[in-house]
Amino acid sequence: MGDVFKALADPTRRTILDELTDRNGQTLFEICSRLTSKYDLGSSRQAISHHLDVLEAAGLVVTTREGRYKFHYINTRPLEPIVERWLRRPQTGPRASLTAGLRRAPT
Repeated sequence: MGDVFKALADPTRRTILDELTDRNGQTLFEICSRLTSKYDLGSSRQAISHHLDVLEAAGLVVTTREGRYKFHYINTRPLEPIVERWLRRPQTGPRASLTAGLRRAPT
């Protein structure tokens, strides 16, 4: 789980995951282009490639090769233990009513 938190700690990596959520299965070139045009991020291809390597090591990105192209896909499975640990655990005790009220609050 530590690798997942390390990967998510960087805002650029979170933006890459946002981008892959919006449009999954992109090449490095596509990701760089969309990060520049959509988010005004001027990182180099090498920097984005490094971020993708960190995300892949954490299991948050899966890649496939098709010929000379490498496609990147988001993988949310490593987030499931985090959700199970802190968000889906049944609440008991004095804080249970507080959290229940927060869940019902309009956003």
